[in-house]
Order: sequence, then C-alpha cells, then structure tokens
Amino acid sequence: MIALRGYFLWYNLIMTKKKHKWFTFRGILIVLTVILVGWVVYQNWPDILETLKHLHEANGFVLLLLIPEQLFMYFACGQIFFSYLRHKHNVKKFTNGEILRISTELNFVNHAIPAGGVGGLAFLTYRLKPYGVTAGQASFLYLFRYAITTVVNYAQALIAIGVLLLLNWIPKEAMWVIPVSLLMNLSVFFFLWFVIFVASSSKRIEFFARNMSKLLNALVKVFTFGRKNQLMKYEKISNYFQDIHQSVKIAKENKGYLKAPIMWGLIYSFFEVGTYWIVAISLGRPELLPFIMVGEAIGSVFDGIVPYGLYELGMAGVMIALGVDFPTATIITVMTRVITLLFTIASGSYPYYEAIRSKDAK
Repeated sequence: MIALRGYFLWYNLIMTKKKHKWFTFRGILIVLTVILVGWVVYQNWPDILETLKHLHEANGFVLLLLIPEQLFMYFACGQIFFSYLRHKHNVKKFTNGEILRISTELNFVNHAIPAGGVGGLAFLTYRLKPYGVTAGQASFLYLFRYAITTVVNYAQALIAIGVLLLLNWIPKEAMWVIPVSLLMNLSVFFFLWFVIFVASSSKRIEFFARNMSKLLNALVKVFTFGRKNQLMKYEKISNYFQDIHQSVKIAKENKGYLKAPIMWGLIYSFFEVGTYWIVAISLGRPELLPFIMVGEAIGSVFDGIVPYGLYELGMAGVMIALGVDFPTATIITVMTRVITLLFTIASGSYPYYEAIRSKDAK
C-alpha cells in the first residue's frame, strides 16, 4: 500500500508537470521537505539498523498496538487546539477527520523535519489560516499546548518519583534526579508565568513588539549590508502580538474554555509516555513505567525548542541514572524513536504533501 502510494505520488509530481509550477514557494517547499526527510532517515540509519537487530526480541502483537495508540495520540493533540477553537465565533468548525488529519500533518513536521518547534508553529499558522485563525491565535494555541503538556509531564514525573521512592528503587547515587526535576518544574512555571505576564498587558505587548521589530530590522540591515532596511513592518508585528494578547485575555476571562483542552492534554501526555511503555511491555519490562515517566519529562524539555536527538539522549541517560540497565534503556528509547519516526513519515508525508499543494490552504 505504501509502495503504491509512493508510486502515485511520484507520478503526480513527475509525469504531470503541467499541473505543477516547481519554482513557486510550494514547489520549493515540497522538494526541500523531501531532502530534509531523506537527511533525517540517513542520520537515523544506525538506529534503524540497531532496531532491526533487536526487533526479534520484542512481541510483535504488542508492538502493533502502537498503530491505534499513535493515531489516538495525534487526535488528542489536535483536540487541545480545536476544543478551544470551538468557542471562537470567527473560526470554522472542525470535523474529527480534519482534526486527525491536521494533527498528523503537524506531527510529521515536528518530528520528521529537523526544525524544532519553530517549523511546527509555522506550519500550524499556515494550515489554520483558511479556517479563520490568525498567526497570533495559532501562536497562542501552540504555546498553550506546549504549556499544558509540559506541566502534565512534570506532574507525572513527580508522581513517578514518589512511587520510586516508596518502592526504594532509586539508587543513592541517582538522588540528583529529584532536585533536577524540581528545578525544571520551577523553571517551566517561571517561563509560563513570564509569558502570561507579558501577554496580559497591552502596554507590555506593545513594548515587546516595538523592540522586536527594531531588532529584526537591525539584523536584516546587517546581513544585507544595508541593501534592505526592513524585514517586517512594525504594524504587522504589533498586530501579531496583539492577537496573542487578546487570546490570553479571552482565556483568562473565560476559564471554562480551558477545561476541555486541559483534559485532552492529560490524555495526550499519558499516551505520549504510553508509546515508550508499549515498547517496554513488548520487551517484557512493564515495570519500567515510572522510570519512563521521569525520563520522558526531563527529555521533553528539549522537544519544542531543538531538533530531536538530545530528547532521546536525555531520556535514556535519566533512565540509566535511575538504575535501568544500559542495554534496556537504550533499546527502549532507540526502538521507540525509530518506530514512531517511520510511522510518522508513513502516516504524515502524503497528507502534508496534499496540504501544501492544496488550493484551499493558502
């Protein structure tokens, strides 16, 4: 099926040249995406071979649970955005199919293309524009989703640490994990407080937008050797941040709007941890759930700001520090990463291509 889909995609791209203008933004973006995905697969090739080497050790029937689990996880991620958007009168309504499709595309951009969280935010803004969602509103939703899932991840980590302490499963030399987790919790809460503090005031937003426009234009002037003095007009930057301000203001005044997104954030975060747990169960190690919860929380701090790599390294390192043997922690982390990466490419590449070439997503 995947081979046939790949053939028809190749046929549409190569044989029907009249339908495509390759030197448009969309054409360049599609070609660039193919190159980046190829580079990602190349960079992960040693891990792919390592996964194939250990695949016979896993229970295949248990691993098959990853297919419905991943799809539902995408859907839950989308519901964080769209359950909030349902309250906005100027936004078109979304069907469950659209929610799953857009979430699958976003997951593809976030994980198959090495652009960190910036690529996901840019794509979400582009994708939601036809539905009446502004760039500022999309940015608010993206930060909102990151805030919910991060807070839930760290809450899960604290619960897991409590369980490990009660069971006396944490070695004395690994006690550093506890203050590190607490420090990360405090830093995350401080960051969220700072964002809300700035976004809650129109004056602070204007101050931030004014200085941001000056900085961007100064950088453009330097890098273009004075040929271009302005990258973006102050009015556009101001409108963008004012959109974020209005979204934060509406959320603070209507806290009931946040109930459904928070519920879906809880579900999404559990299924995110569940991905690693299913792989651990397939390898006969279901008792590693609390170790996975702690490792995933600490590793996820990098997920929204840097291309993947440090995420898996941090997660495996924490699990090893907590007493999980090196081979098991490494195999679980690498195998999960490879399986989800390949599933992400298989499930998201064609919907992403259709979204980019669609006349409706302008």
